[in-house]
Amino acid sequence: MFISSCDTDSVVAAILDMDIRDDQSLFIMLGGEGKIDLQVLVDALNKSAISFWGGVFPGIIHGEQKYEKGAIVIPFPILEKPLLVRGLDTEDIRLPNLKKIIAKFDQKYAAIVLVDGLSRNIDGFLNLLYDNLANSVNYFGGGAGFLNLQQDPCVFTNRGVFQSAAVITFVKLKCRLGFRHGWKRVMRPVIATKTDKNKIIELNWRSAFDVYSEIIKRDLGKIITKENFFDIAKNNPFGMLKDTIIRSPVAVDNNGCLICVGGVPENSVLDILKGDAASLVNAAAEAAGECQISSRARVTHGFIASCVSRALFLEEEYHRELREVKVKFQGIKPHLLPVGMLTLGEISSHGREYLEFLNNTIVAGIMYE
Repeated sequence: MFISSCDTDSVVAAILDMDIRDDQSLFIMLGGEGKIDLQVLVDALNKSAISFWGGVFPGIIHGEQKYEKGAIVIPFPILEKPLLVRGLDTEDIRLPNLKKIIAKFDQKYAAIVLVDGLSRNIDGFLNLLYDNLANSVNYFGGGAGFLNLQQDPCVFTNRGVFQSAAVITFVKLKCRLGFRHGWKRVMRPVIATKTDKNKIIELNWRSAFDVYSEIIKRDLGKIITKENFFDIAKNNPFGMLKDTIIRSPVAVDNNGCLICVGGVPENSVLDILKGDAASLVNAAAEAAGECQISSRARVTHGFIASCVSRALFLEEEYHRELREVKVKFQGIKPHLLPVGMLTLGEISSHGREYLEFLNNTIVAGIMYE
């Protein structure tokens, strides 16, 4: 259900009017510009004994449109109550006994994973999650947060509203996923010679900001400063692991360190990338095209987690990306609309590959019984 209102009472009323089964929990995605009072929302739904989880995102997606305000609410059949994990800004991340939980599963189901997208140790959390679950589930999700890149509480469950936290929800559905980014290498690589989780301290043994700004000026003819950093850097992310994984620099601190969404391992070889509208739109079509499943499967949902940087880069042409996904989804099931969120980092497993935290990428997913 898409709710266009950004009034807290109206959103609560619309949710309370839904028909929710006992085995279902509500996945609630909120647009970050809506100013919905999260604590009032949590208290009202708890009073009505409704199970729920969700996040606030830079935008939400319904069909071919993105919205900075409003809500998308989807009831999911769940296998376990949504699990809250705190401390994603620390080294001391503790998970519940997940192996005991999945031992009860009779199939490979989906795990929807939300994180505070500006947490410092998202990679540590996902590594720990994969160590516990490996390929026993298909992972889909993304980073919650606000477009102003100020870290505030942005994920929530029946237990409250949290910052530097994650929510894991096992849903009683199977999932087919695809992801692509469409960005291309345009400059020679640099080495991240000193890093600290999501912070690049040095590139090529010098101040990370100095090196990055020199490359941007020399090869792109642009002057980048602390004030205009995000406006330029969103168009020129870093590519890691032969450009399969992207890291988005979103800010520079007072020491000249680049703050990224997601971790950058020390001594990583980084390429600076550039995109164009055609390559990004084509990548979205390819990602959705990977979601083909058997015609005998009963498709229930078509999901997208698309990096907010893609929408900022494509601007008025962003609807082209969503249209390509819709066309592919409706080739799988007529009238199926893509829904989802603009994220600060995307979470996906793919085939038998490792669980990844992505940037500047679109993840498409078909859920089915």
